[in-house]
Amino acid sequence: MSTGRTDRDLLRIEELNVSFSVQGGMIEALRGVSLRVLPGKVTALVGESGSGKSVLGQMVMGLQPVSAKSSGRILFSTPDAAPRDLLAMPRDGRAIRAIRGRHIGMIFQEPMTSFSALHTIGDQVAEALQVHTVKSSAERRAVTEEMLGLVGFDDPARIYRMYPFELSGGMRQRAMIAMALICGPSLLIADEPTTALDVTIQAQILTLLRDLQLRRDMGMLLITHDLGVVANVADEVVVIYRGKIMEAGPVEAIFDNPQHAYLKGLMTAIPHFDMTPGERLRPLRDIPLDRARLHGAITPVARPADANPVLLSVRGLRKTFAVKQEQWALRGKAVVARPAVDDVSFDILRGECLGLVGESGSGKTTVGKILMRGLVPDTGTVTYDDGTGPVDVLRAKGEVLQRLRKRIQMVFQDPVSSLSPRMTVGNILSEPLDIHSIGTPESRRDATAALLEAIGMDRSVRNRYPHSFSGGQRQRIGIARALTLSPGLIICDEPVSALDVSVQAQILNLLKDLQRDLGLTYLFISHNLAVVDYMADRVAVMWAGRIVEIAPREVLMRAPVHPYTRALLAAVPYPDLARPLDFGTVGQSTAEASAAWPQAFQPDTGLTPLDLGSGHHVLANPAADAAELRA
Repeated sequence: MSTGRTDRDLLRIEELNVSFSVQGGMIEALRGVSLRVLPGKVTALVGESGSGKSVLGQMVMGLQPVSAKSSGRILFSTPDAAPRDLLAMPRDGRAIRAIRGRHIGMIFQEPMTSFSALHTIGDQVAEALQVHTVKSSAERRAVTEEMLGLVGFDDPARIYRMYPFELSGGMRQRAMIAMALICGPSLLIADEPTTALDVTIQAQILTLLRDLQLRRDMGMLLITHDLGVVANVADEVVVIYRGKIMEAGPVEAIFDNPQHAYLKGLMTAIPHFDMTPGERLRPLRDIPLDRARLHGAITPVARPADANPVLLSVRGLRKTFAVKQEQWALRGKAVVARPAVDDVSFDILRGECLGLVGESGSGKTTVGKILMRGLVPDTGTVTYDDGTGPVDVLRAKGEVLQRLRKRIQMVFQDPVSSLSPRMTVGNILSEPLDIHSIGTPESRRDATAALLEAIGMDRSVRNRYPHSFSGGQRQRIGIARALTLSPGLIICDEPVSALDVSVQAQILNLLKDLQRDLGLTYLFISHNLAVVDYMADRVAVMWAGRIVEIAPREVLMRAPVHPYTRALLAAVPYPDLARPLDFGTVGQSTAEASAAWPQAFQPDTGLTPLDLGSGHHVLANPAADAAELRA
């Protein structure tokens, strides 16, 4: 599938085959893969989970497992030498170690697990300099702080001393980029560099990668499942499915005239803002929802005719946290309490899906944890009313609290860490029934089996452990666990952020079907506005701990008023070459952009929620009129 002369290619992969021996035979991870990366260009490798993308990146870096069996050639041209076959080099030999980190850098998919929790950011970023250069300790620190500043940290010296857990997801990803680029490699392998990042941080990371790549004339192999990212940064595109290249070519040809059915299927699985009302996503493989089994396992939510239409009412929530570094400081430094949630109020109507969007650190997940009683707010009230009378969520005790825990459930962002690796799927699903003493052991087994079959999984998987499932299957198990107690409200905290587009479409369709068939109510927390546009009836936008705008979905997505909402929408990468990102504006941080907001939206002007009609409210100066705000 690759063209061009070998001596002009920075990286050239020829007929690469990789297989792994497992119990019962061999798994072919890559089958005859050929592609190229040119100097100063970006080649995007696109495919869903399990297609072999990350395995290919590991092979280039020489980081493949010992059990991997391979054939073919991986030719890499360093600036001072002729092309060399990386595959022929010993996996842990001196030759590959001299290239890895020095001439080829890699950004790993999950920066939290890729960093050591025991060493500072500075020590880990500077390690490559210690291995590949003869610089002194002071010189390494100076170069490291310079690189940390280059990737966007305002105070590199402070970041140098911090540990990975003290940084947000976007900040850890920036530090990972600094670690990959510290030695000035000629090739960068970026394995899902923006997965699970909010749209504004994603846009900043893409802007950063694009600028560094152009400035250093660096080639990049971008491994991703996000076609919106591909459309905005790639020069060439390679589409892979089950270890085999399906289609390859210039980005214009791939998007304007896709040929293979698999690529066309990926494009139809992506939620976008131009979808018609009622239109469903079309995943490559849909999940069959067995409605008869579902209603046999779960009791649909009753809706009394005279019940209050508001299921959950939140008023005046406020939660502050002391900054850890100041909290641990010696010599009497004052602890500064910073608000994560600042006077948040909203209602969730019975049977609706309320989308809660905002960038990392805006307070979305903190609100979800407060509603689940995982955190205690400083002030505020939360009232739940399912038709049997209002319940004060934050002060409920005893039997009232036990009943409330059955009625409010949560689907977590990361199905790996939220499912116990020591419990089988059957035990995970029956645990809520055990805790609340519902049914007999036999009836619990029957209920969990029925629930698994209802969401498209075989009852035989009850005896398997979470590690043996794919990401999409684990998320379905997480959803099944949340449904076990027949809840009225489910809080979905970024339930599809780490899933590829096809599995994401499966999960979103499943959630919509469950809402329709069981009468569920959702609080859907996400940073992906296209996903929220597909799922939500109303949308609330959070920034700096406050809800800055709330409106019906079609109003907010088509006619946003607050500049922050407009910035979020502008930062969404479309899988369309005719609608490119404006890297000149989306690469700004929110703190930088907020300084240029109109005076009516400036945080220091005594802001209050203003009613614009039709359920549309925006946080603004009370002296501003509607026409001025919409301008």
